[in-house]
Amino acid sequence: MKSGRVDVGLLNPKSPANVGAVLRAVGCFEGDGVFFTGTRFARASRYHTDTRRVGDAMTPQHVDSLVAACGDSALVCVEWVEGATALPDFVHPSQAFYAFGPEDGTLDQALIDQADAVVYVPTTGCLNLAAAVNVVLYDREAKRRTREYGDELVRGNRDTNNTVRVPRRER
Repeated sequence: MKSGRVDVGLLNPKSPANVGAVLRAVGCFEGDGVFFTGTRFARASRYHTDTRRVGDAMTPQHVDSLVAACGDSALVCVEWVEGATALPDFVHPSQAFYAFGPEDGTLDQALIDQADAVVYVPTTGCLNLAAAVNVVLYDREAKRRTREYGDELVRGNRDTNNTVRVPRRER
């Protein structure tokens, strides 16, 4: 029971492993697309960590501008920026395009200036690109509660070799 479009935009990512992990995160949290700018990823080898093979169904799309790719969605920049909202205090828009900076840089001021919201993940130091995407998408899901939780979800999504259970104990 998904509500609203969710896309992730990556500003000139350099690591195929990170882009693969971003694809996996977007797939796990039922996002719609991954967009990227720049040339570094396009020159890099095929992503390595997309073990759920989300990339087969969702190919990252090269775009000239994250703002243009945003369409009608709210542009939410995720970056360490003075004046930004801490993620725990942020109310996610129904339809969002989350923009993330490169592993070795930051989002451009021009992009920040056009954002509908700017948020940061309150950690000590910055997270890895893929980790930041996972945290933001998890925060969105946790706050929106758009799916049912419980054993049915676990059974339908765990690895086939995972049959571990929590023992039922009387208290």
